[in-house]
Amino acid sequence: MKIISINAGSSSLRFTLFEMENESVIASGLFDRIGIDGGNYKISYDGDEITQEIEFSNHTDAVKILLDKLIALGIIKSLDEIDGIGHRIVHGGNKYSESVICTDEVINDIEELKEYAPLHNPAHLLGINAFREILPDKPMVCVFDTAFHQSIDEVTYLYPVPYRWYRDYGVRKFGAHGTSHRYISEYVSDVLGLKDKRIISCHIGNGASICAIKGGKCIDTSMGFTPLAGIMMGTRSGDIDPSIIPFVMEKEGKNASEIIDDLNKKSGLLGLSEYSSDMRDIMAKVDEGDSQAILAKDKYVRRIVDYIAQYYVLLGGVDVIVFTAGVGENNIPIRREVCEKLACLGIKIDLDKNNVRSDVVKISSDDSSTLVYVIPTDEELLIARDTLKLIK
Repeated sequence: MKIISINAGSSSLRFTLFEMENESVIASGLFDRIGIDGGNYKISYDGDEITQEIEFSNHTDAVKILLDKLIALGIIKSLDEIDGIGHRIVHGGNKYSESVICTDEVINDIEELKEYAPLHNPAHLLGINAFREILPDKPMVCVFDTAFHQSIDEVTYLYPVPYRWYRDYGVRKFGAHGTSHRYISEYVSDVLGLKDKRIISCHIGNGASICAIKGGKCIDTSMGFTPLAGIMMGTRSGDIDPSIIPFVMEKEGKNASEIIDDLNKKSGLLGLSEYSSDMRDIMAKVDEGDSQAILAKDKYVRRIVDYIAQYYVLLGGVDVIVFTAGVGENNIPIRREVCEKLACLGIKIDLDKNNVRSDVVKISSDDSSTLVYVIPTDEELLIARDTLKLIK
C-alpha cells in the first residue's frame, strides 16, 4: 500500500510518498511559494531530483501538479495506487489525543482551533481541502502534533494564573513536536527493545523542545501554550520573565504583538549572536573566537541542560536520553557539551562514538548511568503509519 504524508504551510506543501510494505520512501519533495511570485517545486525519487519554477495560484494547483508529476515521472502508474493521505496538523487542542480519520467534524474542529495556531491550522486546512477536491474518494487522516502531550496531568499542564483563564479561554500547556517525540518513544521501545523506559527526548533544531516520557506516555514537555516557551531556539527566546514585554514595549514604542514577533523571530541564537539563527554558522564563529557566538552557544547548551536535569528529577531518574532533529542529530560539540554538564548525574559519552551525524548510534560510554542515543526522527513515517492503521 502507498501512503502520502503531507505537511502544508501557508505558501508551501511538503510531501513524502511511502511504500508501506517495507516503509520505504518512493518520492518526496517541496512545493514552495504557493500563491506568491517565484513559485517552484522539487521532487526527489529513485536517486534523482527534478526542480522547476512554476506559478501556483493556490494549494489545489500545487496538488494537481504534484499528482500529475507522480504519474508523468513514472513514480506511480495511476492515482489508484495512492491508498491514503496523512496530514500533519499542529494543533488539536484538548479534543484530540490521537490521530483520526479526517471528517467534516474534524475539519470544523481544526478551523475552530486556529486561534491557538493561527499560522499553522489554516494552512493545514488548505492542504486538506486541496486533496479533498482532487481525490474526494481517498481516505485521509489527521495527525496532531499536540496529541502526544495530552497525557500530561493537570498539575503540569495548568499555569499558576487565574483558573478562569483555563476554564474560559483554554489557557494551558499544549506542547509541540509531539509527532517527533512519539516517533522517538516508539523507536526506543519497538526497535531498540527498551520497553517501558524513562526517556528524555531532545528534539533540537531551529525549533526545539524537550520531552519527558514514561511508559510510552508524555509526562511533561518544554513548549507551552505556544511553541515560544521552553528552551532557547534558533529565533525563539524560550522562557523569559513576562514583565520584560511591557518594559520593552514602552522603551521601543511597540505594541504587544510586535514584541511577541521579536521573541519569535529575532531572539534565540539570532538575538544573542546578532549574526545567525543557524547553529552551523554559530559554531563556525565560535571556532573563530567570536564572543557573542560563544555566548549564544553557551546559553543554548545551558537551557537544554536545565530541562534535562529538571526532567531527570521528575521521572525519578532516566534510562535513555535521545538527541534528535537538525542540531541533535548533527552537532557533535553541542551533544558533547550537554552531556559533560550532566556528568554529575553519572551521564557519560564515548567521544569516538559521538563523532557521528544522522545515524542511529549509542554514544554513551559503558560506565554511563544512562543510555544516550542519537536517533534521526521521522515524523513523515509516523504520519504514514497512523494513516495506514486507521484506513485499514
